[in-house]
Amino acid sequence: MSTASSKPEIATAYDRWAETYDVDPNRTRELAATVLRQRGLSLAGHDVVEIGCGTGRNTPWLAEHARSVLALDFSEGMLRQASARVRSPHVRFVQHDIRSTWPVAEASSDVVIAMLVLEHIEHLEPIFAEAARALRGGGELFLCELHPMRQLRGGQANFVNRETGEPERVTAFLHDVSEYVNAGLSFGYELVHLGEWRDDEALRSDLPRLLSVQFRRRAGAPSRSRSDC
Repeated sequence: MSTASSKPEIATAYDRWAETYDVDPNRTRELAATVLRQRGLSLAGHDVVEIGCGTGRNTPWLAEHARSVLALDFSEGMLRQASARVRSPHVRFVQHDIRSTWPVAEASSDVVIAMLVLEHIEHLEPIFAEAARALRGGGELFLCELHPMRQLRGGQANFVNRETGEPERVTAFLHDVSEYVNAGLSFGYELVHLGEWRDDEALRSDLPRLLSVQFRRRAGAPSRSRSDC
């Protein structure tokens, strides 16, 4: 991946995907939306940071329940779609590479949500560090990702390039379940819930499609800076 000072290749891939992202069949995307709504996150009257918001498919639902939503994404094309979809005074969209320091004040947020974004992040620790910095004590961090077992079987975000007609796979990195859990624990989170999610019609013997991890920031937990990562 390129440095934060230049536009990442992953961002340009999502720029190319942006216009068809919402209409392309995508069972992973649909199941992730269902999982988010089922987890009972504490949103009412709270300030939410949504990292990797994409075309804003989940943003309207978050805005209905939260006091405010700061939605971050590094793809200009995806944010263009999101801004057209969501017209709410409670939502602010910002183009930002989440590998660098987030445009949020310390202890200013109650919930951080990452949906199908961390597979595109090679090093998880800076993300957990920024979430810990942004969250108030007792705040929640919720992750939902393509299950690593699916990745091991070749699962990866992909689309058909409109200009070339060729299939394109978006760069992804494999993270074991233990990487997500241990990264959270090391930054002062408590594990609230670990979920493995299958399609409705899937057999018990089928691989889960998604992994979800829900953390709570311990009140008074010491912060670690990005330099500690």
